[in-house]
Amino acid sequence: MYDFLLAVVIILSFVIVITIMMQPSKQNSAASAFTGGADQLFGKQKARGFEAVMQRSTAILGAVWIILLFLLSFLSSK
Repeated sequence: MYDFLLAVVIILSFVIVITIMMQPSKQNSAASAFTGGADQLFGKQKARGFEAVMQRSTAILGAVWIILLFLLSFLSSK
C-alpha cells in the first residue's frame, strides 16, 4: 500500500507541475513583473474558461497531493 501511494504521489507531482506550467500568464508587460500585479489587486475579475479550469484543477490536485502525503506519513509511522 505504501509503495502504491508513493508511486501515485510521484506521478501526481509531475501532473501538478505540468498543470501549473499550462496556466496562462497574467502579466501584461515587463512593468507588471516589478509591481507584482499590485495594480490589479482591487480590479480582479473572475476567471473564466480555460483559466478557471486550470485554477480549479491545480487546487484539486494540490489538495489530493497533500492528503496523500499525510496518508504516506501515517503509514510510515506504523
